[in-house]
Amino acid sequence: MSVPNLSALAVRERAVTLFFLILAVIAGNYAILALGRAEDPAFTVRVKVVSALRPGATPQEMQQQVVDRLEKRIQEVDYLYRIETSFRPGRADLQVEFQDYTPQAKIPDLLYQVRKRMQDEAGNLPDGVIGPIVNDDFSDVYFSLIALAAPGLPSRELTREAEAIRDRLQRVDGVHKALLLGERTERVYVEFDNAQLVNLGLSPQAIFAAIDANNRLAPAGRLETAGPRLYLRLDADLADPAQLAAVPIRIGERWLRLADIATIRRGYEEPPSYLVRARGEDAVLLGVVMAKGENGLALGDRLARFVEAERARLPLGMTLTVLTDQAEAIAAAVNLFQIKFLGSVVVVMGVSMLAIGLRAGLVVGITVPVTLGITFLMMQLMGINLDRITLGALIIALGLLVDDAIIAIEMMLVKMEEGWDRVRAASHAWTVTAAPMLFGTLVTVAGFFPIGFARSGVGEYAGNIFWVLGIS
Repeated sequence: MSVPNLSALAVRERAVTLFFLILAVIAGNYAILALGRAEDPAFTVRVKVVSALRPGATPQEMQQQVVDRLEKRIQEVDYLYRIETSFRPGRADLQVEFQDYTPQAKIPDLLYQVRKRMQDEAGNLPDGVIGPIVNDDFSDVYFSLIALAAPGLPSRELTREAEAIRDRLQRVDGVHKALLLGERTERVYVEFDNAQLVNLGLSPQAIFAAIDANNRLAPAGRLETAGPRLYLRLDADLADPAQLAAVPIRIGERWLRLADIATIRRGYEEPPSYLVRARGEDAVLLGVVMAKGENGLALGDRLARFVEAERARLPLGMTLTVLTDQAEAIAAAVNLFQIKFLGSVVVVMGVSMLAIGLRAGLVVGITVPVTLGITFLMMQLMGINLDRITLGALIIALGLLVDDAIIAIEMMLVKMEEGWDRVRAASHAWTVTAAPMLFGTLVTVAGFFPIGFARSGVGEYAGNIFWVLGIS
């Protein structure tokens, strides 16, 4: 089957050609404004972490009594690659890694299978084991980190203010989730003198049992009336240190308050799991995770407006500082491409005008934005964002686009100088150059074929370099 000579048809039907050129430019402008923007492509992390804690246990006891059981259950899951376990006194962390070729669609089910097996095995672990704790969200990438600091303000009050800001931040369009980082966990400490307990004939376990008994929510009954049913409830909330101090402790035939034999104070976790300092001050961080496919530049603008509004709302002495902003990296990458794009068009048009004339140089220069406009439209239809990979593919494509346009225009000019009319010259250029340029371009695109169809994390991350280059 013969292929129509598109070059001759384009020259012959100039009005139709002009219409499609204008349509391609308009569609391209719309697509590039609507495309999502990100620093890197989204990809699936095929790793999760399972942790187990048993205060007082040695690493050997953690391995023999806890980890061996958990590893055997995890080994039942499909696509398992390896389990890396690290120990320290009272704690074990298992990093579960799946095969790199695991299909992306199967990852959620595999994570669920690990979580389900850990929940099933929890009942068979020794008493005192906390967990297993399954963490499959540790791969979140923070689009922005915002520090909230207030020198001299108690940590709990700073945390309360950060939680309120976090709740409002979560409602910003394009935010997948907002997390609070670096807050110090509050504790209520009960400190007693062991020598005094020995004199009173008490043990620490008896004190802990008394506190636990008073901290339980137990049904106290109900009253049936002619009207509504009335439930009786006992106030058993010991979150207030004053109520905890009033817990009765029985010593033989006598009763003492907990405050009579112990010092009760409110404090924080000691030693802290980790501390955050921003600009030399203790702070709490707000981590922003961007929704998948969101335009990073637009989200950056919305976050900037949100931060300004929150700064005006903060009490005196409290500061809100943006530490990292991925929108800046995205803007730098997009601006670099735009500079390269405009530079290539100007250089190509300038060289072409000097070598083959004004009109021919304009034609060569127009081919680049028209082709990229169609490419942007196809990227939007396929759900491909502008990021490091796709921008790199477009930069690679610029060389091919310019080279093919110059070859075709130069062939037409040579034949027109020999006396041929424009339609015949265009037809000859198609006949002579179309097939060689097509197969040369396909060879270049085929070099990226393995990346585009790789069933691995590499293919998932960099696969769009093949599709974008092929489209353009």
